[in-house]
This record gives sequence, structure tokens and C-alpha cells, in this order.
Amino acid sequence: MIPVIRILIRQFALPILLLFGSSDLVSAQSRTGTTAASFLTLGTGARGQALGHAYTAIATGADALFWNPAGAARSYGNHGSGSVFLSHSRWFADIDYNAAGVVVPVFGDRILGLSVAAVNYGDMIVRTVALPEGTGETFRAGDFSLGLTYAQPLTQSFYFGGTAKYVRQQIRDMTASTIGFDFGFVLQSEYLRGLIIAASIQNFGGKMQMAGVNSIVFVDIDETISGNNPDIPARIEMDSWDLPLSFKFGIAMPVVKAGMIELSALADIQQSNDNSLNADAGAQLRVHNRTFNFDLRGGYKDLFLDNVDSHLTFGAGVDVRTFGVRLGFDYAYTPFDLLGQTQVVDFRVYF
Repeated sequence: MIPVIRILIRQFALPILLLFGSSDLVSAQSRTGTTAASFLTLGTGARGQALGHAYTAIATGADALFWNPAGAARSYGNHGSGSVFLSHSRWFADIDYNAAGVVVPVFGDRILGLSVAAVNYGDMIVRTVALPEGTGETFRAGDFSLGLTYAQPLTQSFYFGGTAKYVRQQIRDMTASTIGFDFGFVLQSEYLRGLIIAASIQNFGGKMQMAGVNSIVFVDIDETISGNNPDIPARIEMDSWDLPLSFKFGIAMPVVKAGMIELSALADIQQSNDNSLNADAGAQLRVHNRTFNFDLRGGYKDLFLDNVDSHLTFGAGVDVRTFGVRLGFDYAYTPFDLLGQTQVVDFRVYF
């Protein structure tokens, strides 16, 4: 198994990290804030949030649709591969982020998953220079993604999955959309009490360009000529922007296994096309028996970045087996230095 792990790291992880790193050196400048659809990087769900986004290796079931599609083929505990996931996040400035996913087994151990995520920025007042307090009109803005996932175990310990998703952003009457793809693998080893190695590529796809009626203007092509039409319709061409492409390599290792107690350490390293190389770390303490699991979680995200407003994350969760299914609830809390706090609440069903 160890030679296989070394080959995967050498052939898959390191070349991509070097590719991303070399592109940063060539550009010699930060690309922070130069991608569209940044809501795709928020981190969906209380478990991943509470672990500081160090979740690539242990995401399972419908929860994995947003982190690593290969994990969708992994069952949670001794349950089957089917699951349902619902998540609600309340961000600062009254921004709501809601997500849902469902995973069902098809053709034996093969998995199909459907995921949806939506950000609602709420109603905003139309303001102008002449009327800074508002014109009496309001407008709305929102983000949306819809994904279809396929995953399966290639061996008893190696899982692979991929997602195709539609991504859309809207502000007032302007919209932008494109198609993106996620790919990932998970390797469950027998070493170090069950070391898990995983990697994922997220948001590989096309560019997004705003278009709509708000880009239409009326111009006078030649103001030196009198009598011509001064209101010829024209359209302002917007710039196009890449999706926030990222590569993640993660590990999860049980540190303590003693009776009902299990302590796991997790770490992710991430390189994206709009930020510098960074790392996430997390820990999960689980108290469990055959009927229930109770988890305490903590994390530290964006280890090598200083252009973020928050690093520490916290959370807890519980799931209970009843009537042949397992019901779970999870909570995450992220304190921001300047922007207040965010909270995430999840509900899960495993069957």
C-alpha cells in the first residue's frame, strides 16, 4: 500500500502543486479577487466549516458532493451508501446560504448524487448620486449552482468520483453562467490506524461574463454630425472571469482509538488560481457506540494567508440510529475579527 501512496503523490499531487506554484511565480503578483462565483469557496456544511475546511479526506455521502465527489461513494459507519443532506448558513450582512444534496446507490456500489446551493443577498435599495437615500426601487442579487455527481469504489480501498455543475450569478437584470467540473479520489489505507489520503480538483470549467439589459446604453456615434440619431442602442462588453479553480490534497489520521473514544487529526493543503498556497488543519473528538456518535470539532483555516478575517472555527454534531436510519445534526461557529460571526446548521439522514 505504501508504494501506491507514494506513486499517487508523485504522479498526481506534486505536479499539480508545482504547476500552480510556478504560475504564481511567473505572474509575480497576487490574483486575489480575480475570479467569479466566489461562493463556491465558502465551504458547505457545518462539519467542513467546523474543521477549518480540512475535510477533503473524510467527507462522505451527500456531504461530500460539495468537498470531494469521491467521498460520495463511501458509506457512513455501517449504513448503506444513501444519504440526504440539508444545510443553512447565516452570514454577515443578512446573507443566507442554503444547500442540499442527495446520494443514492445505483448499479451495485455505483453512486449518483444531486446537489444544489443558493446564496441570497436579499433586497437592496437602488441609490444614485442624485438620490443617495434611495430611489424607492429595490433589486436582488444571488448565486446558484446545480451539480450531478457520479462516484464508485475502484477497489475496496480506492474511490473515485466526478461532478458536472451549472453555475449562475445574478445581480438585478444581469446574469452570468457557465459549466464547471469537480474530480476527486480517496484512498483508505491500513497503516497508522487507518490513514486516509484524498485529493480533489474543484471548479475546473469555463469563464463567466455578465450580460443583460443593464449593459445596454444609447450613444451618438458621431457628435460632430447634426441631424443623425443620437440614441443608437449599444451594448457594453463585460470582462470574463475564471471560476475559482483549486486543488486540494488532504489526509486524515486517527490519533487515539480507545473504547468509545476516537481522536482524529486532519490537514489539507490547497492551491487555487486566485490566492497563494495555504493549508487547513482540524481535529475531531468522537464519543460513540453502536447507536450514537457525538463529535466535538475545531479547526484553523488558511494557515499561510494573512489576507483573511478569520482563522479559528468550532463546532459539534450528533447522530443517532433509529428505525433503520441514522439521523444527524451538526453545528459550526466561525468568529470573524471585523465582520461579526457566522453560524451553520445541518441536518442529515443516512439509509
